[in-house]
Amino acid sequence: MQKMKWTSRILLAAMLISGCSTSNNRPADPIPTPTPMTTPGNELTASVPTASADTETGELPDLQVRFGYDGEPFILTLDENETAAAIARYVGEANWNLPIYHYDDYENYEVMQYYDIPSRYTIPSDPQEVTEQLAGEVYYSEPNRILLFYHDAEVVGELTLIGTFDATAEFVDAVESNPVVEGWSNKIVSISRP
Repeated sequence: MQKMKWTSRILLAAMLISGCSTSNNRPADPIPTPTPMTTPGNELTASVPTASADTETGELPDLQVRFGYDGEPFILTLDENETAAAIARYVGEANWNLPIYHYDDYENYEVMQYYDIPSRYTIPSDPQEVTEQLAGEVYYSEPNRILLFYHDAEVVGELTLIGTFDATAEFVDAVESNPVVEGWSNKIVSISRP
């Protein structure tokens, strides 16, 4: 009998030490995170999202883009491909505020801007050789970069078309007049779902 009391006490102590409790005041389960994959460059990346098409039309949703935090919104109509679908999915999960660090000190800055997407986003692509672009065309380029052409151009590169803007005079002016963020040396482009 004495031996059973000691065994019960030891089991009770072990349960208390290991954190087992009958209390209903347990902390919530942690939020699951995407399972990382190892790439050939030995970097960790999130898994690729599935397409996020409108269930009624089967088309990808348009995205709203502002040049500067308080800029007027312009609609980016997405192309039907995996690259655009991944971007739409990620923007649907969290709006993007992408910095433009270099806006007037690189080749072709007078016809295009580029925005770096954080490396935690894995964007699939199917690049094609492109030799000329129209104002309003938006491309994806490795590594995790969006290229916006706001004037017609002849820039050679391996790019994936992801969508287009209506290249009105107001649109071109908004891109060119995007203000530098006060206290910083960069500009911002904000991308969201309308």
